[in-house]
Amino acid sequence: MTELRSALQDYLAVRRALGHDLAGAQYLLEQFLGFLDQSGAAGVTTDLAIAWATLPAGTSAVYQAQRLSAVRGFASWLQSIDPSAEVPPADIFPARPARAVPYLYTREEIAALMAATQNLRYPMRRCTYHALVGLLASTGLRVGEAIRLDRADVCLDLGLVRVLRSKFGRSREVPLHPSTVEALGRYARQRDQLCPQPRSASFFLTMDGTRLVYRTVHHVFDRMLHHAGLGSTPPGRPGPRIHGLRHTFAVSTLTGWYRAGADVPALLPLLSTYLGHTDPRSTYWYLSATPELLALAACRLEDAFEGGR
Repeated sequence: MTELRSALQDYLAVRRALGHDLAGAQYLLEQFLGFLDQSGAAGVTTDLAIAWATLPAGTSAVYQAQRLSAVRGFASWLQSIDPSAEVPPADIFPARPARAVPYLYTREEIAALMAATQNLRYPMRRCTYHALVGLLASTGLRVGEAIRLDRADVCLDLGLVRVLRSKFGRSREVPLHPSTVEALGRYARQRDQLCPQPRSASFFLTMDGTRLVYRTVHHVFDRMLHHAGLGSTPPGRPGPRIHGLRHTFAVSTLTGWYRAGADVPALLPLLSTYLGHTDPRSTYWYLSATPELLALAACRLEDAFEGGR
């Protein structure tokens, strides 16, 4: 089992070097290796993969397919160095994972989230998450990009942050609104007072002076949602997630452009670059996220059609 765990670390390192985040896959695969250990198995087999993917009983086919997909990726790589490793077939579960519908935050909800940071226990955690949520909401950065920022990457004098080697190995510079620059500067001063000798070069610090951990950020954010009164949603509405801040930023930007009468198709590649998308088609997905955005786009199309008569 030690060899399998070592192989998993190698697999994750290789995939991440290619630009994949794999935070969710790592969590699932660590669970899977724990299951193999409890089963006394020496390697990966299709039967064991299916047995683990269908736990606990009564889960949906989509959930099971997501779990098995993580195993398939690892098993395919493992088989290249261990021919005895079995790769589960792709068609065991007919359901394919559906893309999650984003939760779009209102201005009031974002303000409530930032206010909810004051309910966190430690001063460093309070100021760090207040600044982190503000940065995510105002720039649409991915969570992983924000927590990987080093101090040298946050150029407050230039009014931008440098996102280095992000998804697919791409780097970019992200301009900041003056209010965001001011808020990040205020956080940097509080951070340095609370932790004058950090153990990491990270811009955002934990109360121990180390870099934030992706899984912990999600856990703390869930607590913030509860304090902000956003922990539950009506039936049929997607639940709030931290990644929804990125969707909200993109949709708000597009909506603002449509309201201002801007040439959105011409500007969309700029938004794609700002968000770190490799192709504007990835950004077009946000067009379907809100009825208001669709209505504005439809009005623009109607005006263009009538103008051509």
